[in-house]
Amino acid sequence: MQDAIDLGFPLWIRLTHLFNILFLSLLARSGIEILGGHPKLYWNDHALPGSEWARFTRKEMPKDELWTAEDEKEPYTPWLALPGRDNLGLGRYWHFVSVAGWVIVGALYITLLFATPQWRRLLPTSWDIFPRAWEAAFTYLRLEIPPHGAPFNALQQLTYAALIFLLAPLQILTGVAMSPAIAARFPWYTKLFGGRQGARSLHFLGLLAFGAFTIHHTAIVIAHGLGDELAAIVLGVSGSATAAQRTTALAIAGAAIAGIIALHVWATRSSLRAPVPMQHRLQRIFDPLQQLLLGRLTSRQRYRAADRSPFQRPNGRPPRDPTWQALAERGFDDFVLEVGGLVERPLRLTLRELRDLARAEQTTKHVCIQGWTYTAQWAGVPLRSLLEHCRPTPEARYLCFHTFDDKWERPGHGYYYSTLSIDDALKPQTILAYEMNGRPLPHEFGAPLRLRLETQLGYKMVKYVRAIELIRDYRQVGTGHGGWREDVLHYSQSAEI
Repeated sequence: MQDAIDLGFPLWIRLTHLFNILFLSLLARSGIEILGGHPKLYWNDHALPGSEWARFTRKEMPKDELWTAEDEKEPYTPWLALPGRDNLGLGRYWHFVSVAGWVIVGALYITLLFATPQWRRLLPTSWDIFPRAWEAAFTYLRLEIPPHGAPFNALQQLTYAALIFLLAPLQILTGVAMSPAIAARFPWYTKLFGGRQGARSLHFLGLLAFGAFTIHHTAIVIAHGLGDELAAIVLGVSGSATAAQRTTALAIAGAAIAGIIALHVWATRSSLRAPVPMQHRLQRIFDPLQQLLLGRLTSRQRYRAADRSPFQRPNGRPPRDPTWQALAERGFDDFVLEVGGLVERPLRLTLRELRDLARAEQTTKHVCIQGWTYTAQWAGVPLRSLLEHCRPTPEARYLCFHTFDDKWERPGHGYYYSTLSIDDALKPQTILAYEMNGRPLPHEFGAPLRLRLETQLGYKMVKYVRAIELIRDYRQVGTGHGGWREDVLHYSQSAEI
């Protein structure tokens, strides 16, 4: 067994090591892009302004005028973020596609690790590893090099084991905890991390830990002898390497690093110069996976009135559409919701008539794609009830929501719209809300009607709804991606994570 370990690093370890570096670097840069959507970290799910424990922006919100979460965003440079320049939609795609690659590589590595004697590289087999690790730590602090183990010294072995079996799983678990679909179906799960904001903070600290490990690991490799260490991990050489082997290993390692850098350059430039083709490439990988793993989950949130957040962030400003403004001045007394398209019975319903239909009340956690959260109480008509009244035809597969939201903040992009599958519309906590926290829906939160879809991110919860159209395929709407943000900002048509 020991002889097998001394043979050096097998090819599968070397290849998984390379792809691990690739995917981790993509994850780090795309994660920074996501952080720019809301560059503040909290330990409370109310995400109260001023309660953040870390902030990565110099912006200060005004105290005497309306501000929204859009004003808090911080565009980061493409030298740091992937792709940078406030491209949250594509940043998320890059992040989740990289997650899939990283998990596949990790699963392959773990499988082969325990299918071979290589597990002995990492897992200690006796308790004396701890005093030996302590001794190695003091040796490093004296700026000396402790003797090699087989193949690592005790401190290296414990560090690598902690990275693989503790830190990496923690990153996966905290990432899963940030999924609104998981949090809605299993509210107890996010509580394990102190809530969604706690999971978000721990996830960020995990990123810092990976970064610190990378810097420390690189320094240790250089200190132990860069040529011999590269020969071991690149060529699988055991023991001292020859000069030719060191040169070859350095050339291969340099080429591999250059290849990773080249891929980052291509990913960044292609995303910024041609975002729609890049969106198509990435969504072919990620969207089916998201639907497979999370699309069927339903919300089981049952927060109490006492859990409501003392402050709820608005996102976006009320419409300047003249029809909406006239309706708002009259308290929406003459508002009419139109339901049509592929239905047997088109509907025209006033707010009073909507209130006469089935009523649902729920206190749930709102999760914005930018990262902030709050808990609020909502009341409205279940979409299931509305569909029962209009009776969709067999061809109808999606609901398209048309709104009064003229997106005057981004002129030239038209009115806000979004699509929702009938399966999602039939979920128990999918409602058209006309009340928030026991009062008529406030203007800045989408009056007179807004969608509540508790398993998805906030941008799918359409505000200022004026009409619902049953359609066959969401690709017939807008430019074919499923909604305004999907078409303009390159988001996903579904948003369970």
